[in-house]
Amino acid sequence: MSIGRNDPCWCGSGQKYKKCHLVNDSKVATLALKGAEVPDFDVIRTIKELEGIRASAAINTAVLDHVAANIRVGMSTEEINTLVHDFTVAHGAIPAPLNYEGFPKSVCTSINNEVCHGIPSPDIILKEGDIVNVDVSTIYNGFYSDASRMFLIGDVSPERKRLVEVAKECLDAGLAAVRPWGWMGDIGAAVQECAEANGCSVVTKFGGHGCGVEFHEEPFVAHVGKRGTGCLLVPGMTFTIEPMINAGDSDLFIDEKNGWTAYTIDGKDSAQWEHMILVTEDGFEILTY
Repeated sequence: MSIGRNDPCWCGSGQKYKKCHLVNDSKVATLALKGAEVPDFDVIRTIKELEGIRASAAINTAVLDHVAANIRVGMSTEEINTLVHDFTVAHGAIPAPLNYEGFPKSVCTSINNEVCHGIPSPDIILKEGDIVNVDVSTIYNGFYSDASRMFLIGDVSPERKRLVEVAKECLDAGLAAVRPWGWMGDIGAAVQECAEANGCSVVTKFGGHGCGVEFHEEPFVAHVGKRGTGCLLVPGMTFTIEPMINAGDSDLFIDEKNGWTAYTIDGKDSAQWEHMILVTEDGFEILTY
């Protein structure tokens, strides 16, 4: 990128470059020369991109609120899919999962020992004592957002309830590790330490991801790691933190029939919460949850 100090900043703020992103861009370039892993320039959002992403994210959160208000014992996961699809479309948006790389539905619904990418079906009925992750992703005016929540169905066992709590604590630990000019490994280490301190394991075959201009972008967000390693966290990045926490072994397998749904290798339960965030100059902003 070639831009003069007195030229308008690339981000669209209307300020001169020297008054806006010059310092940050110079810092990234300097760290790159020293061998640091730095994000691609394309994943640092412009003002216009952030406006679009926030609008998409607001709908995404509203969709999850709508699910929260209606989910119940006896509901099929196909009914959850209908709730998500109809609400999203009614707000002028598109469910991002639908037809993404062949995924057949508008939302992922993963129950008990399903780690992720559960496919809604009229034959899958929520039962008393289930725990279910509902993963919602939205496209609005070409911008993407992504978040998921866990839901307790009826009277849930103490063990399942605690797993859901630990998964949320792991997400919160990852969020607390986010700081501008920190490292992606800080997030992974915080999540891993929280999970292992509670006798759980972290899925390593899936992770968070950049999101905003595309559904899945760089960087990959690992939920295990070592502090001070990985990609540099730069103000303006948007990505998800979404640790999948298993009650037993961290390994998994993919359903051979549908090619999507991941199950724990040992049949024990799994739980996940997901927030999409923006790295800011003084911390982070939760975009959708």
